[in-house]
Amino acid sequence: MVGHTASDVPPTMAVKIFSAGVAACVADIITFPLDTAKVRLQIQGECLTSSAIRYKGVLGTIITLAKTEGPVKLYSGLPAGLQRQISFASLRIGLYDTVQDYTEKGEEKASLGSKISAGLTTGGVAVFIGQPTEVVKVRLQAQSHLHGPKPRYTGTYNAYRIIATTEGLTGLWKGTTPNLTRNVIINCTELVTYDLMKEALVKNKLLADDVPCHFVSAVVAGFCTTVLSSPVDVVKTRFVNSSPGQYTSVPNCAMMMLTREGLSAFFKG
Repeated sequence: MVGHTASDVPPTMAVKIFSAGVAACVADIITFPLDTAKVRLQIQGECLTSSAIRYKGVLGTIITLAKTEGPVKLYSGLPAGLQRQISFASLRIGLYDTVQDYTEKGEEKASLGSKISAGLTTGGVAVFIGQPTEVVKVRLQAQSHLHGPKPRYTGTYNAYRIIATTEGLTGLWKGTTPNLTRNVIINCTELVTYDLMKEALVKNKLLADDVPCHFVSAVVAGFCTTVLSSPVDVVKTRFVNSSPGQYTSVPNCAMMMLTREGLSAFFKG
């Protein structure tokens, strides 16, 4: 009887969750300045004053932040960001295969529907559990001591405490609805666009079903997903960062953006 090698044994759920969390944290550390720049661009124009610094583009925002507030500011909110990855990415990615196996119910090949269903289920659970970390991360990234009052929070755990005491526990789950909506758009658009693009390339004999085909399909899917999810992402960022009473609801936030800044505001960042 031939024994199984280490490579033959599928990873356990715990290993998948741990691996996904570690990988997501490493990626977050590398790309966090880009995320901070995105947040600053998304809230730009919301409460613009004559003394406010104007950001131009992602790279320009990073340079401006480093010059005016110091390079460390690019990583403001990183602890909350890593906590978000541990709670969000580890669950979303780590549980994906398990949920997909359940939704397939004995099918030899995973259908597009089962992939979408698994993505929505794991993503929805992960978003809800990780929402407090998202709220703290965004608020720390958005706050600036320049040309205004003192920052609302001095650090990650100070932010958790102040939000919980001044806004209640619901304040830590502020913006859950637009975040869940964003998760639906990303999961559906990414998977559907990727499959349709790959099928079109192969069917029309433009590319063989290999690495270049998968790469092109992934790029197109990523572009479409970014464009379609951008409006709800901007609304999510602004609503999460807003002070109590600034907006009465998520639709109110979106309507105020539209009337004050126009459609282009939904594609900032």
